[in-house]
Amino acid sequence: MALPVLPSLASSGTTVGALPRRAAFIYVPNGANMADWTPGALGSEFRLPSILEPLEPVRSDVLVMSGLAHDKARPNGDGAGDHARASATFLTGMQARKTAGVDIRVGVSVDQVIAHKAGDQTPFRSLELGCDRGQSSGSCDSGYSCAYQFNIAWRTPTAPVPPETKPRRAFERLFSAGDPRDSAEARTRRMLQRRSVLDFVLEDARRLNAKLGKTDQRKLDEYLTSVRDLERRIEQTEKVTASLPANSVPEGMPSDYGQHVRLMYDLMVLAFQNDSTRVASFIMAHDGSNRAYPNLGISDGHHDLSHHGNDEEKKTKIAKINRFHMEQFAYFIRRLKETREGEGSLLDQSMIVYGSGIADGNAHAHHDLPVLLCGRGGGTIRSGRHVRVDKNTPMSNLFLEMMDRMGVHETRFGDSTGRLPGVLS
Repeated sequence: MALPVLPSLASSGTTVGALPRRAAFIYVPNGANMADWTPGALGSEFRLPSILEPLEPVRSDVLVMSGLAHDKARPNGDGAGDHARASATFLTGMQARKTAGVDIRVGVSVDQVIAHKAGDQTPFRSLELGCDRGQSSGSCDSGYSCAYQFNIAWRTPTAPVPPETKPRRAFERLFSAGDPRDSAEARTRRMLQRRSVLDFVLEDARRLNAKLGKTDQRKLDEYLTSVRDLERRIEQTEKVTASLPANSVPEGMPSDYGQHVRLMYDLMVLAFQNDSTRVASFIMAHDGSNRAYPNLGISDGHHDLSHHGNDEEKKTKIAKINRFHMEQFAYFIRRLKETREGEGSLLDQSMIVYGSGIADGNAHAHHDLPVLLCGRGGGTIRSGRHVRVDKNTPMSNLFLEMMDRMGVHETRFGDSTGRLPGVLS
């Protein structure tokens, strides 16, 4: 089992070097009610509007970025299909070829560029997660392949990286030896014996604990407790899912959406904490998702509501959905901030992008996108501010800045026109 950084092991001959940086990209669908998203003031003296209020406890670690755009998500002569283009362009900055066939093509996504250049330092080059059962073929949006709409990570221009949507499978991937066959065998053995993954490393953990200083002993105990807590929660959702009527929820998928989202966020925290990977992406729901939110008292579909026609009641419901998504994201950011690493936290070493490829869903606008950048990127980002860049500044410019901080230096990415000098630092 991979472990977090434990400095006291240095006395045993292990060198503790500079702390690694991490990058994650979170996608939410159908845009946002921008009036309740955008702060009214620039700089550090801004008030978080209602959608962003859940971030108040971590406000000093949040950079609200206004003005960024994805021109390649616009039709540019290709007609309808904004939801497919929004997802496909979000991390690639490239125009998706309009096709519902197998000849899909868009571009390599920023997470995969980083993973290709820097991913050999960890067991997994990258981690891709999602909450919607994906589709890789067929027509989903006005003549665009479903591959565009259900994937935001692209290893090559023609090969998306489908997100793992089942928490159990993601857990087994992170806490196995890395061989899928071994993972399946280990899981079967544990289930038959009703044993935790920790049972198989318990003796090793005890021996290691004797070599650690008091601080690292506490850190190891907290880490193992977090792993077991996550494992228990996954087990509980599996029991609930098994009790539901057949075909109501895909096997292995939690029935409660909020629980599903938080399990995935917790998996990312642990993956960063034990350095299993330094790059992750998470598509909370595919663009065009028509999920209802009965937990919020909203029976209407999300996509239907996004075409609000300036109806105030519909816009209010959109804002409630946006805030619910933000509450889950704020949970993730708090977890990163609470997880200590070196003299700071995981969040200090991270760059977390949260946003959508659409601004106002009614207009299918792809400019002035709702985008957050959380974390300090190893001390290279001055957060706790609201900044506004020039109108229609490509979001790809932000990605170039992030790539620099991950040690990946490119002259161009997607439709970039340069970097963002002086904006982040």
